[in-house]
Amino acid sequence: MSIERAAFVHPSSLIYGAVTFGEGSSAWLNATIRAEMNEVRIGAYSNIQDGVMIHVGAEGGTIIGEWCSISHRATLHGCTIGDNVLVGIGATIMDGCEIGSNCVIAGHSFLKEGTVIPPNSVVMGMPAAVKSTRDNRAANRLNAWTYWMNALAYVEGHYRLWSDPEFLAQRSAERVRLIELPE
Repeated sequence: MSIERAAFVHPSSLIYGAVTFGEGSSAWLNATIRAEMNEVRIGAYSNIQDGVMIHVGAEGGTIIGEWCSISHRATLHGCTIGDNVLVGIGATIMDGCEIGSNCVIAGHSFLKEGTVIPPNSVVMGMPAAVKSTRDNRAANRLNAWTYWMNALAYVEGHYRLWSDPEFLAQRSAERVRLIELPE
């Protein structure tokens, strides 16, 4: 296990096996990450929110790209997630799935084994399917940036960052910067 580069790992997170956190990443309350075989890699500035369960598959590990948000109670199992992806609350992504960069996986979606999702997709349903295409990069990255800032605040014992007017102004400026950022 390698959590040294993470910005914040809540003490209630349960992390076992070959798990690597990238710079600025975070794991929140009651996240469970297990890698008894294969590996779990969490990319830089990605966040694993409250109650998320990440496990490896028999055929491969779970790889999460940079600037991703894996939302509350989502389950990732032996899959690959590209950069700038938002996985919604309660979504399940199964073995062998490959999610392209800049995607949104809607809350409570179920992606069956081996599903391949192209970049810039909005995915929903049970079983999940692509419902539309749009560039979600800036919005998804802003969400991950917000969690990164919150992780840094938590380390300092500041648990109300999101209600701070100074932070809200900084977040607005970051939103504009990300929209203008070349792909």
